[in-house]
Amino acid sequence: MLSWINLSRNLLLAYQSFGVVYGDLSTSPLYVYTSTFKGKLKDHHDEETIFGVFSLIFWTLTLIPLLKYVFILLSADDNGEGGTFALYSLLCRHAKFNLLPNQQAADEELSSYKYGPSSQAGASSPLKLFLEKHKRLRTVLLVVVLFGACMVIGDGVLSPAISVLASVSGLKYTQAKFNDGELVILACVILVGLFALQHCGTHRVAFMFAPIVIVWLLSILIVGIYNIIHWNPKIIFAISPQYIVKFFIKTGTEGWISLGGILLCITGAEAMFADLGHFTASSIRIAFGFVIYPCLVMQYMGQAAFLSKNLESVHNSFYDSIPGPVFWPVFVIATMAAIVGSQATITATFSIIKQCHALGCFPRVKVVHTSKHIFGQIYIPEINWILMILTLAVTIGFQDTTLIGNAYGLACMTVMFVTTFLMALVIIFVWQKSILVASIFLLFFWVIEGVYLSAAFLKVHQGGWVPLVLSFFFLIVMYVWHYGIRRKYKYDLHNKVSLKWLLGLGPSLGIVRVPGIGLIYSELATGIPAIFTHFVTNLPAFHKVLVFVCVKSVPVPHVSPEERFLIGRACPRPYRMYRCIVRYGYKDIKKDDGEFENHLIQSIMEFIQMEAVEPQLSSSEASSFDGRMAVIGTRSLASTPSMIASEQEYADVDESIPSSRSITLRRLQSTFDDENPQVRRRRVRFQVPNSPGLDNAAREELLELIQAKEAGVAYIMGHSYVKARKSSSFLKKLVIDMGYSILRKNCRGPAVALNIPHISLIEVGMIYYV
Repeated sequence: MLSWINLSRNLLLAYQSFGVVYGDLSTSPLYVYTSTFKGKLKDHHDEETIFGVFSLIFWTLTLIPLLKYVFILLSADDNGEGGTFALYSLLCRHAKFNLLPNQQAADEELSSYKYGPSSQAGASSPLKLFLEKHKRLRTVLLVVVLFGACMVIGDGVLSPAISVLASVSGLKYTQAKFNDGELVILACVILVGLFALQHCGTHRVAFMFAPIVIVWLLSILIVGIYNIIHWNPKIIFAISPQYIVKFFIKTGTEGWISLGGILLCITGAEAMFADLGHFTASSIRIAFGFVIYPCLVMQYMGQAAFLSKNLESVHNSFYDSIPGPVFWPVFVIATMAAIVGSQATITATFSIIKQCHALGCFPRVKVVHTSKHIFGQIYIPEINWILMILTLAVTIGFQDTTLIGNAYGLACMTVMFVTTFLMALVIIFVWQKSILVASIFLLFFWVIEGVYLSAAFLKVHQGGWVPLVLSFFFLIVMYVWHYGIRRKYKYDLHNKVSLKWLLGLGPSLGIVRVPGIGLIYSELATGIPAIFTHFVTNLPAFHKVLVFVCVKSVPVPHVSPEERFLIGRACPRPYRMYRCIVRYGYKDIKKDDGEFENHLIQSIMEFIQMEAVEPQLSSSEASSFDGRMAVIGTRSLASTPSMIASEQEYADVDESIPSSRSITLRRLQSTFDDENPQVRRRRVRFQVPNSPGLDNAAREELLELIQAKEAGVAYIMGHSYVKARKSSSFLKKLVIDMGYSILRKNCRGPAVALNIPHISLIEVGMIYYV
């Protein structure tokens, strides 16, 4: 019974995967033969060459998507997530390759952190020790991963351009005889519509996607079988690899260069691994093995059979091979399938940029969660419009699927090349296989992909420069941002204040403790940040309850709500100072649900209760307690015995505990709530739990925390200006003073990115000389 439920679930997911994963791969027959036979192969339009091209397509589809991705890479998931960042995060957890700041031993206790065999066996690997010892090699590894990510962004620009332009190109050969200019205008209109609809989210039209791709696959399967039977059944013998040998003997260098067109048959294969988080490995294997692979093989075989008897049709092979009575239905389905394929690539681009941001390698952008049910569906407005402008520029600039295909093939093959390299490292460090096994895997696929990549690089001057320029630009943006935030973090680390300084405050400065809770945001996981000292020395007053908050990324896909908060004390109990570390995975979305403040207070209350019950947590009242953290799970607020949730507006005043806010402040808050109804959140009224295990000190501390919450919560953040020191090199001044400064000014502010209410925000200006 259980196996039947599991099978039915995988079959349903396999059905859904057609519209998300395979739209790009399944539309490749529109342009593969056309791109292959343009250029150097124009003098080899004969049956034997066409048989050789099909044989190459068949074995390329078999070895890379089927063998490499379906049978090997889908087994290298990161807790169900796939893609280059999933492989990188796996490596970072099994070896010290990570360059992210704030990593702690406590992160390794996350349930999704340990994955695969125990890392103890490979702890003394000479290769592992060598890579961990040399920071430059770890930096090179990060640059390689980022370069692969940049090429995926290039796919997001080129895939919509080539798919839509190829799908409408059939109109050129109809009775209407559209010219190139009219086709480009039509393609641009479709592309603008496609990008304009992105804000709706994939889920709103998802029910249409899978049926469109399935109808498309059935159409090309039937047309392919018809062409095989009608034109040349002998094409089936071209499956033999001997036709590849004959092809290269006959065409030589021209045949090698034509590989840049043949590799387009596997564009989109990377999506099978990258989109693994939305489905399961079994569902993707079922969909590809039983539907996608046979349909594509039959279609390519059918086109080859048609071309072998109609050599003059190589420039429009797909549409010419369609029988006349079904031309228009297939044309409409092809256009719709091209749009679906483009949608999948654009969505993948949003996901990869979100992951780059989580790694600290991309400026803060607005991430909109478009689906309540499918977690990975997001929309990034700024990136969407940048992609649209770049895609329109490519479409208008080239107006030719062959030139765009040269660029697209180079981008896709580079991503596959990088993925093969990372997978070889995963085989060694995560799967703990021998270096010999990893070397065989690496050499086998690098030889195949290297031949294709070399052919693609030969076409750099024929459009292949586009993904290189785009990748170079995005790589500079990513690395400058990553460098800037790391230098800023190191400044904070070197300038953090000792605990003795904080404990000595008061008598010398005349510190005043005002009612309320102050949340001090910092990237430091321990110590007192420099912005707090800057704040206190200029304004000698801070709140009765202080919480030093550190929001950090962890190299895992998702952090469960039960493990999100780490709570500890920053000072002895009478000082009412706490530390909270909030952990997010690289696929987690910081939703604007307005509950963060309440969850934080709830976690601190539970920490205080836990301390009262377990005295060993509070046994160290000396300087060692800063760093002793406890994981506090966030449960539903209504289900927690330590509080009562009520649906009240923030403007309402709860009289059960006297509020210290002045009448003027309350009127301002009420006015703000009236003018901004969208930011109204439910009022959670806390109360001290009637627990017999609580001592008087803990009960008093909880009461003070509740009173401080009622008095109001203020968010204190640094408004930083990062500048290079005068003694810095010219390159460093250029990167920090120009590059990082421009990016910081034009991206979202940290307060906006963390959904901090504007009315409660206090910003402390600081200049960082790094």
